[in-house]
Amino acid sequence: MAFDDIEAELGLLLTRMIDEPKDRHELYFQIRQKLKEMKAYGAPLPEDLVQFEQDLEAEFAAENVDAVRRERMYSAIKRRSKR
Repeated sequence: MAFDDIEAELGLLLTRMIDEPKDRHELYFQIRQKLKEMKAYGAPLPEDLVQFEQDLEAEFAAENVDAVRRERMYSAIKRRSKR
């Protein structure tokens, strides 16, 4: 697939992130795959896409940390709550 085609598909995926926020995780993985395909061409990625990828990874990492923290809190509540 040509670099321009991959860039066009990436644009569609980014549009879907806006239109379909419930599917963010699936779209995130598809976007990462497209970025890897773009990198495989050996051309440097545009800076905004590099920053986007870093920000998206940080956001999902924070969500994972928040989920673990939330589970610890609920576990403590369940253990300590008076029934």
